[in-house]
Amino acid sequence: MRGYFGIGAEGISKAMNLGNLMRTAHAFGASFTFTIEAEARARIVRLADTAASDGQVPHYPYDRFEDFRLPKGCELVGVEFTEEAVALPSFRHPARAAYVFGSERGSLSPRLQALCRHIVKIPTGFCLNVATAGAIVMYDRLITMGRFGERPVAAGGPAAPFTPKEHHEWGAPLLRHTRPGERLFLKKPGAQEA
Repeated sequence: MRGYFGIGAEGISKAMNLGNLMRTAHAFGASFTFTIEAEARARIVRLADTAASDGQVPHYPYDRFEDFRLPKGCELVGVEFTEEAVALPSFRHPARAAYVFGSERGSLSPRLQALCRHIVKIPTGFCLNVATAGAIVMYDRLITMGRFGERPVAAGGPAAPFTPKEHHEWGAPLLRHTRPGERLFLKKPGAQEA
């Protein structure tokens, strides 16, 4: 899969939720995690994050909103349950993205929403737990941007397992030939001269 993504939360207060979100981000291959003005305590986060993700995936804790930074070219995607938000099944994920979720009992702050390039929502009847919402967004990114075979028309898996090509296969080289007084033309190897 091309590009990268990060996962973060603003104002998260429950350490177990943050630990679960970080562990899930690690499992889905996130490049980094971050928090903005989090209240969760690191010691308790480790109880939920049994994969010790903070030792495998960089975590950036921003104690103040004003200190929040993203890599150059990274698009901030807010995940928020609003009428104006794009439904996740209709959203095309950016190649370089950072997804941010609100706190357990609140929404993304207006100042953070103003920084977001996109706002998406999971089309459910009501808001979900932040760790559950994070898993759904990461899974959607994986299935839409990953290299998987087409789903079959009938129920079940494909008839033959799909194996993506690891490397591009180049065709035969095109050789350039010129004749005196003629323009350059391309000829495939083995082609007959006219």
